[in-house]
Amino acid sequence: MNKVFLIGNLTRDPELRTTSNGYSVCSFGLAVNRRRKVEGQPDVDFFNVTAWRQLGENCARYLSKGRKVCVVGQIHIRNYDAQDGTKRTVVEVDADDVEFMPNAGQPAGEGGFRPAPAPAAPSGFAPAESGFTQVDEDELPF
Repeated sequence: MNKVFLIGNLTRDPELRTTSNGYSVCSFGLAVNRRRKVEGQPDVDFFNVTAWRQLGENCARYLSKGRKVCVVGQIHIRNYDAQDGTKRTVVEVDADDVEFMPNAGQPAGEGGFRPAPAPAAPSGFAPAESGFTQVDEDELPF
């Protein structure tokens, strides 16, 4: 099973682009602190994260450099030959879910983004006090 959970801060603003097939794809860097410290400072791992379709559009719309997120996804390791002839290895995370988290010192629920508006009731819908609407049985299609 290939599943990873990472909590860290964005190292750069998300970049949104569209593939030739019309799919949205968002890329951003993620810095994740290790528990171990080197010379008093936490050791840090850096990951490139890719989010597709609606998830990618939401990341591009609401995230920015420095924001804390939890990324759930799969790790992909890619090898390639650089222009100077050396072999390079890249570790990437293909995100299945990105949870927006409050930054340090920020109370939960104040993540720096606007909550979604409440859905509006359909026009002409007026529920009775009991929560049910009277329906004429002759109007039912079955």
